[in-house]
Amino acid sequence: MTVKIRPMSPADKPTLLRILNNTPEFKPYEVTVAEDVINDYLADGEKSGYIIQVAEDNSEVVGYICYGETPCTVGTWNIYWIAINGVNRRKGIGKALSDFAETAIKQVNGRHIFIETSSVPLYENTRRFYLARGYEVICRIPDFYAPGDDKLILQKKL
Repeated sequence: MTVKIRPMSPADKPTLLRILNNTPEFKPYEVTVAEDVINDYLADGEKSGYIIQVAEDNSEVVGYICYGETPCTVGTWNIYWIAINGVNRRKGIGKALSDFAETAIKQVNGRHIFIETSSVPLYENTRRFYLARGYEVICRIPDFYAPGDDKLILQKKL
């Protein structure tokens, strides 16, 4: 598999929404938020505060990453979304997107990256992915998303 990573274009939006809607971890209201972020990026590019890159395999969009510098900070970044279509999971696409974002963040003197995720079992693979990539859980906020669904904040220092 040869993955090409490039900036998102308007033509990619329907595919990304399909990927998001078919990702079991994302609830419908979360997909709505992701779509709002996509719309902001398509309207204003990086001025929106978001950077969206898509991964292609054989000219087919198979996933994306959304990240951005955290407002009112120096060198602090967030990864907001990574989503890969189901048939392409566990093929290194998420790693390629994560590596791409981390390299881009380092090039602009990023100091660290934060990721927020859920503690529920459905997110176990997500948590394992980030922990294997060198992120560490630095904060747990009990019952943040819902009763029994803690918010985990992960950090990677660059």
